[in-house]
Amino acid sequence: MPDLFGEIEPGVAEVVPFDGGARAYSYSVPAALKDTLQVGQLVRVPLGGRVSLGVVWRYPAEPPPAAKLRSIIVLEHEQPVMTPDCCKLAEWMAGYYGCGLNSVLETVLPAAVRKGVRPVLRRLLTLVALPEPEALEKLRRKAPRQAQVLDYLAGQKEPADRAKMVEGLGVAQPAVDALIKSGVVKEDASVLWRVAYDDPYAEGETVAARGHDLNPEQLAAVASVAETLDSKVFRAHLLHGVTGSGKTEVYVALIRKVVAEGGSAIFLVPEVALTPQTVGRLRSRLADLGAKVVVWHSHLSAGERFDAWMAMSLGQARVVVGARSAVFAPLPNLRLIVVDEEHEPSFKQGETPMYHGRDVAVMRASLLGIPCVLGSATPSLESWKNAQAGRYTLNSMPKRVDDRPMPAFRIVDMRREVLHLKGQHLLSRELTDGIRERLQRREQLILFLNRRGHSRSLVCPDCGEAVQCGRCSVSLTLHRTDDTARCHLCNHQERAPVVCPKCRSTKVRWKGYGTQKVEETIAHLFPRAKVARIDADTMSKKDRFRQVLSDFRAGKYDILLGTQMIAKGLDFPRVTLVGIIDADLSLQLPDFRAAERTFQLLTQVAGRAGRGDLEGVVVVQSFQPATDPIQFAKRLDFEGFAAAEMERRAEFGYPPDRHLIRHVFRGRNAEKVNFVADAWVKELERLHPGIAEVRGPAPCPFEKVQDQHRVHVWYLVTGVRSFLAALLPLRTKVLRDEDVIDVIDVDAQDCA
Repeated sequence: MPDLFGEIEPGVAEVVPFDGGARAYSYSVPAALKDTLQVGQLVRVPLGGRVSLGVVWRYPAEPPPAAKLRSIIVLEHEQPVMTPDCCKLAEWMAGYYGCGLNSVLETVLPAAVRKGVRPVLRRLLTLVALPEPEALEKLRRKAPRQAQVLDYLAGQKEPADRAKMVEGLGVAQPAVDALIKSGVVKEDASVLWRVAYDDPYAEGETVAARGHDLNPEQLAAVASVAETLDSKVFRAHLLHGVTGSGKTEVYVALIRKVVAEGGSAIFLVPEVALTPQTVGRLRSRLADLGAKVVVWHSHLSAGERFDAWMAMSLGQARVVVGARSAVFAPLPNLRLIVVDEEHEPSFKQGETPMYHGRDVAVMRASLLGIPCVLGSATPSLESWKNAQAGRYTLNSMPKRVDDRPMPAFRIVDMRREVLHLKGQHLLSRELTDGIRERLQRREQLILFLNRRGHSRSLVCPDCGEAVQCGRCSVSLTLHRTDDTARCHLCNHQERAPVVCPKCRSTKVRWKGYGTQKVEETIAHLFPRAKVARIDADTMSKKDRFRQVLSDFRAGKYDILLGTQMIAKGLDFPRVTLVGIIDADLSLQLPDFRAAERTFQLLTQVAGRAGRGDLEGVVVVQSFQPATDPIQFAKRLDFEGFAAAEMERRAEFGYPPDRHLIRHVFRGRNAEKVNFVADAWVKELERLHPGIAEVRGPAPCPFEKVQDQHRVHVWYLVTGVRSFLAALLPLRTKVLRDEDVIDVIDVDAQDCA
């Protein structure tokens, strides 16, 4: 590993306090810690007039005199909670994403570690030897509870759990303590690991300990990355494989190689829902190597997060599977990072620090000199451009495993179809016939619509009023299950209006549709079909998603209906039909990535069909069937789509041609927000003319959210760091208003 932090000078250490802003402070190291203090440990330090928690950051090469410094107060954890490369990574993130080092640390280190969660200890009792008969009889008379404990332990073949024994026998703790003190009973303590995803819904999903023999394309991909592993150098590999091509088997083979050689690995997945099935597969495949696999994401309890972090830090866990924050896992001897479905927007954090998990993974691999594998059937154009330019190694897998055919695409032009439909306009004749055929053949199908709720908006035909959220600039959505009208931005909800709130007309009509309305339509057309609906409204309970998927796999449901939660990573061999009810929804988004997102979504959803022995069919309903995303998806032509889309982006200078930095200003007073945004742009252009192509200020597509008026500015730049060096100092130069908040989003993925 490269020397990231200079020569060690044990008299002085730099510490980054969590509440100390954007910098590190120098402290003298007390004599008791000079031989043991390490980079990445948690310590308490004086800061101003308070005591702060911080991370030992580095030993400066040219430290100030220790005598002039305040001293570290106490070591919080003997075990480092951050690796040296993660400290360097945090510094890079603070510089690249334009935020304070302390805010990065709060993301890197989980609250469970920072706030003093402790391990759960399991105390085990063993009988050393029974007292002589006379002594035991005396004990029964004078201390019957102690004798009761001895009798219990004498009948146990294994050490007894102290807590369970005390509760079961009803004895007091002092009775046990007395026996331990006398030496008759021995007590041992071990950490009781709180394991995430002992998954009760994995039946039929966990694969065999030995996988299928890899095909030539998989073997070539494994060999390419293995060569990088053996060379001990950094290299990013883009694994471009069609849906069903066996990318996961490539990941597993590489992780097995790393673990067998004594290393550890990070496996990032875009959705929490995908974590259990990935964990199950890895645990079964790594069992013979004795490697522990832990889970990491935001849905874990504080105890589970603490135990997983410490297991990784201590080297007891060798592999971590998780969402984007798992990229910071403190694994020793990290040899490989895998990012599955690297194109997914969910890898981008929506709050400061607004980092991209994929890009941070590549940077961490670069710091360590190890390979990073980015996998996708529909790579992001940023990664594709890097591969085309030779910055990433491209590994292609254009065929499904066992030469299974790709699903047949059938596009229905809904402009013509609605002329023939009677009663309902949601399901075309072709899709309705396809559903009927699958139900008759006892096959399964998936219906996809990326809009939850029942109806999209309430419109009054008399006065034209469209009922909107009082706090946001969006229409309320009808949810028929509880007759509420909800805002999908701020979660406000109210009783669904039956009269127009403006003119009091009773002729109000709900327009549009969501998954609830599709469910109603299916129930009307196919009353005997068993339908499982998966969206944010039905999946509120922790394990509900896993339970529904398990039941669908077991054949308890005929139809799986859902939003983007079902679009990726799921493998159901009996699914032979996928119906995409409205392929135009994502095309209508006010985002230059709308075409890319639509192509990715269509391809990923379509990939759920025909993954078993039966061939699959995809029916795509669209009012714009001639658009590039739909036509290229029909031909399964990613390279053709990428070439056309990148040419279009280059005309406007959009990513991946340049970096997009989005600057959002928000506040309750619209005039103040506009004034500050205008002043900022004018000052930037006055001090640094031509440093970026500036677009705006302009209202955000969602102009108001939670009573906050929103304006954004786009900066299109070729160099992020040099631009931020000019932009960030303006915070002290531009006339500011405390009522206006500004947020900078580097490599923005969400433009709404």
